[in-house]
Formats: sequence, C-alpha cells, structure tokens
Amino acid sequence: MRVTILASNLAVLMAWLAVAGGLAVAPASAQDDPWPLFLPAIIAAAPPVAGNPDGNCAVPAEAGLEDVSAPDRTIGDGTPQSCTSQAVVEAVAQGGVMVFDCGPAPVTIVLSQTAKIFNDTGPRIVIDGGGKVTLSGGGVRRILYMNTCDQAQVWTTPHCDDQDHPRLTVQNLTFVDGDATGEEDGGGAIFARGGRLKIVNCRFFRNACAATGPDVGGAAVRAFDQSQDLPLYVTGSTFGGRAGYGNTGSNGGGISSIGVSWTVRNSLFTHNRAVGYGANPARPGTPGGGSGGAIYNDGNTFTLDLCGTRIEDNAAREGGGAIFFVSNDLTGTLRIEDSVLRKNPSEGFETAGYPGIFYLGSGPPVVVNSVIE
Repeated sequence: MRVTILASNLAVLMAWLAVAGGLAVAPASAQDDPWPLFLPAIIAAAPPVAGNPDGNCAVPAEAGLEDVSAPDRTIGDGTPQSCTSQAVVEAVAQGGVMVFDCGPAPVTIVLSQTAKIFNDTGPRIVIDGGGKVTLSGGGVRRILYMNTCDQAQVWTTPHCDDQDHPRLTVQNLTFVDGDATGEEDGGGAIFARGGRLKIVNCRFFRNACAATGPDVGGAAVRAFDQSQDLPLYVTGSTFGGRAGYGNTGSNGGGISSIGVSWTVRNSLFTHNRAVGYGANPARPGTPGGGSGGAIYNDGNTFTLDLCGTRIEDNAAREGGGAIFFVSNDLTGTLRIEDSVLRKNPSEGFETAGYPGIFYLGSGPPVVVNSVIE
C-alpha cells in the first residue's frame, strides 16, 4: 500500500513523533510509503495497557477472553514481513479462531483493504492479537466489517437483523487510524451489524468517521442489531487514553449504536470528540450531529451498563460530552457503578444534575458509588 502525506498533515505527524520522545526519522518524499516509518514510534507512545487501571468490577464469564489455544489459522510465519494486509484479509474472510505469529516484537499491519467477515464462516470467530498486533486503516479506510444483512457477505438466515451468528470477538488488539468517512453509518475501526460482537483488551486510537450528519457515528465502533437484543460487551479496553490518541466523528467519538445494549467493564474513554453540529434531528440550516463525545446510544429499548470505567476529557459540540443516551419510547435504562466521569463538556445541552450526560430513558440514571462532575 502507498500513502501520500499531504503537507497539511506533516505537522501532525511530527507532533506524534514528538510525543513519542522526539525520535529522529529520515524525511519521506511523496513517493515513499511513510506509514511503516511513522507508526512504530506513534504506537510506542500510546497508553501502555488496555482498559482502566483503577477498574475492579467483576467481568461476566461471557464477557471475558476467548480460548485461542487451538486456533483454526495463524497469520504469519514468525517474521514481521509475513504479517501482511493480504494475510489478514484472507484469514478474516475464512473465519474461525485466528492468532498471529509475527515474531517477538510488536508489529503494525497497515491494511490495503478492509477486512470483512463472511457470515457463513463461523459461527464463532475470534481475532486475537496477543497484545503485540496493531491493525491500521492508514487513515483512509475502515479496518473491520461485519454485516449479516449484506448480501455480498452471504445471507445465512431469513432474519438477518436478528440471528445468533457470527459471534465475533476481537481481543488483545490495537486499532489505529481507521477511517469510515466515505462509508455509510460510521465505524472507523469496526462496523458490526447482526450476530454478536465482543471487545476484550483492545485499544482504539485516532479512528474517525464522517465529521457531520445526524445518523452517522462511532468513530471507533458502530453497532446495530445484536442478536436477541443481548448486550455488546466491552471489557478492559481503551478508547483514546491520551491527548492526540482520541477518536473523532460526528456522533459517538468512541462507540455509537442504534437499538443496541452495551455492558462496559473496566474500560477507559478519554480525548474522544463528537464534532458534528445541529444535533438529531438536524436543526434547519445545519448538517446535524455533534452528540456523545465518548458514547452515543439511540433507539428504543436498550441498556447501557457501565462499571469500573473512567470517562474523562471527552467533548461534544452538541449534547453529552461523555454520554448521549436517548431511548425514544422511554424504556431504556442507564446504570453507572464504581465509575468516574469528569471533565466531559457538552457545548450545547445536557441533563441537569448529570454533567456530561444527556439522558432520556426509563426513570433517572442509576448511579452507584460513582463520581460524575
């Protein structure tokens, strides 16, 4: 893959390098592919571990790591050079349980095309990076895509919007520079519709989706139609975590969904931004968007259950610098336990008494042993 860095982006790249410790690199010409040069230094400066180090909430068994001791396939043959974009895309298309063998050092794989799940290759699909693999969209493409209602990915039941497969788990991975700006709906790092998605011990840095629009969101993760309305689990994961590493999109800088329940345990959301403007529905004369700096939830009956999670230094141009939660029929519920939410400004609107949160649901939010300020 070849990427040309525009002059307007060079200062940003050099700033990343400064954060990484002022590492000196040879200048890249327009004919060079600079990503292999820059990314190792950038990732080295990232938050070192996934999740909230102060989070101590119990994790349901089904929300934890999947067993990968007997993988169906291995990406790589023990060298970094063998861990290519093509190897990743082909392995993901085949499904099953997959691990990486890219040598002893951390490796960044810049994808030249989006890795796509085929719905008839499961039902259980696990992608485990072993804590050493970073998947990058190179700032130009979405990284991972699953959609049970996309005929190109094979329809497997007559009820594509509510089926129990594929059951996709991503674990021990870093997702960086995914960009769904040109894609419908959002999901710069991951787009998931149907089946089940689980995220364990993962990091999401500098992912993006369209900057405006009322119904686009999830700079890092966008989700629809989880099977039987069961929750999407996020465990021990980081979205942003440090200045310069946050995720940015019209709505839901970290995660975004319509009609999806989330159970989030011991995770960290910082420096994510909802940058659209005009809200939803869009005010006249505006493109819409700008809500849910870290988390955006919309729909009817769904839940957001946070425990052991820190949400800090996120921002929304409209509502909910930390959380935007709108249950249209007022049946949804929000629970916040053993968590800290602070310094999440909402430039437009939020719910009185709940700084950084805009909430419409069944009764007030349930807040247990938590700080919201």
